[in-house]
Amino acid sequence: MADETREVEPHGWRAAVAAARDEGFSFFDWLSAVDRSHDEDAPGLDVVCHLYDTAEQGALRGLLLVTRVPDGEPVASVTEVFAGAAWHERETAEMFGLTFEGFDDGTGQGIRPLLLPDGFEGTPLRKSFQLAARASKPWPGGKEPGEGHESARSPSRRRVQAPGVPPPEWGPR
Repeated sequence: MADETREVEPHGWRAAVAAARDEGFSFFDWLSAVDRSHDEDAPGLDVVCHLYDTAEQGALRGLLLVTRVPDGEPVASVTEVFAGAAWHERETAEMFGLTFEGFDDGTGQGIRPLLLPDGFEGTPLRKSFQLAARASKPWPGGKEPGEGHESARSPSRRRVQAPGVPPPEWGPR
């Protein structure tokens, strides 16, 4: 059986997660985001929370809660609903630059870096993030004809540059 998906307004995010928990979806699986900044209708980040209802033995019901948060806007933390969401919210904040209002992991330290080294600048899972490795040396996993293989360029096809990939002149020389 496929998971149920519910779209939620950003201002009702915490309440929707709490309501789902009260409906029986009491197993917190994960929380993350998806960069939808190139969506012409409503750019922003989709915050996604996956929960399970484990009440019926031998059968799991899954629920995917999704809210679209406009770029630069905060979303409510769900750490008061599921304490295990703290790690996921820290990672999402660090990798996507999303602010979680009311975050509390019990340490009193607020949201702080989790995975990236001290002094790291940027949000690596955003489409706008420049991949320095792609700019500083030839990319071995080329997808376009001739990409990564200097001798096999195809003149018949225009090279496509993916979002977030810097132009060839960017980076160290």
